[in-house]
Amino acid sequence: MSREQLAQEIIDAGRFLYGRGWSPATSSNYSTRLSADQALLTVSGKHKGQLGPDDVLATDLDGNSLEPGKKPSAETLLHTQLYRWKAEIGAVLHTHSVNATVLSRLTPGDHLVLEDYELQKAFSGVTTHQGQVLVPIFDNDQDIARLAAKVQPWLDDNPDCVGYLIRGHGLYTWGPRMSDALRQVEAFEFLFECELKVRSIANA
Repeated sequence: MSREQLAQEIIDAGRFLYGRGWSPATSSNYSTRLSADQALLTVSGKHKGQLGPDDVLATDLDGNSLEPGKKPSAETLLHTQLYRWKAEIGAVLHTHSVNATVLSRLTPGDHLVLEDYELQKAFSGVTTHQGQVLVPIFDNDQDIARLAAKVQPWLDDNPDCVGYLIRGHGLYTWGPRMSDALRQVEAFEFLFECELKVRSIANA
């Protein structure tokens, strides 16, 4: 796909995710793989429901802007490490939904377990509800390089990982294409809401 087409995918994703309430205001960041060693990411501080063609920029996989005058998201390294991790990843989405934020705060320990939900099959590589999807939870950190260094060992040890949470912050998920990443965001959001409702009823 051309740069223009990839940029439009990011713009369209922003409108969809903002419309669902999963990327309020200037929160969140999105990217697509531009080439083997470059990514196209949202520019820092832009309202995700109002993105335009100038609100994305190219970076290398070290997170350096390749377009003078444009500042990449502070969390660029969390995107580019995923492109380094797996060559087949073509899009990464980071969202800030209420459900993801609250659930990550309420869940003790370092991971969330999703099990026996039919919609688990929406995740890449999952073919049955009879199993567990482990979603790691990393403590929030304004030092993104340090946070990325904590994420990488989990990715290396769990090659089937389909997404992770940052506590009190939001969700990261990915896929070969933007449509795959969007599908996974939607599946995660449904399951997060289910988990919160189950916990609310159980504790009533």
